[in-house]
Amino acid sequence: MNEKKISVTELGNPRKPHGEAGAEMLEGMNKRHYAVTGWALDFFSFNENDAVLDIGCGGGETIHRIAEKIKNGKVFGVDYSPLSVELSTKCNSKSVECGKIRITEASVEKLPFDDKSFDKIITVESFYFWPDPQKNLKEVYRVLNEGGKFLIVADINGDAELDEADLEGIRKYDLFNPTIAQFRELLEKAGFRNVEVHTKDGEKWVCAEGNK
Repeated sequence: MNEKKISVTELGNPRKPHGEAGAEMLEGMNKRHYAVTGWALDFFSFNENDAVLDIGCGGGETIHRIAEKIKNGKVFGVDYSPLSVELSTKCNSKSVECGKIRITEASVEKLPFDDKSFDKIITVESFYFWPDPQKNLKEVYRVLNEGGKFLIVADINGDAELDEADLEGIRKYDLFNPTIAQFRELLEKAGFRNVEVHTKDGEKWVCAEGNK
């Protein structure tokens, strides 16, 4: 079982999922990241008219969960993997058809949105792969509305007690895994205020919060 998981991840490429292995990997991620995502979403206080962005939307489960929380708002997803865009769209087909959800192929390096477009922004398990985290965070700040909140969510962090499987994954996929202090510094340098970095007892999880 473990050998299969490793093989699927390697073939599917977590940095930019593609192919049949990528599709299988994204489906698995929807399930494996469900708990940490639910924990992090509680740091948002949703309003029914919110405009929300999910950066690195992967298999589309996070978008689906957010859409259920906002009655009249809209949810946008971006991913630079065409496969992720395809699967996120399928996962949310009814909401895409009615216009509540919109999913676009794009990179965090240049988000295709106007300044101050979103009340809330989240990224789940994608910050590891951002090409230039400090610069990219400024792009997130640009599209976040005044009074808005941004969350970086991951199931490991640089201060957690990581096991050998975690460390091997970091090495193999060249993951950027900041410490709590580094998360705070990155967000503050990008202009975010009231920065908080949340962790959960008994877990390796992190939710770094920046406000505008």
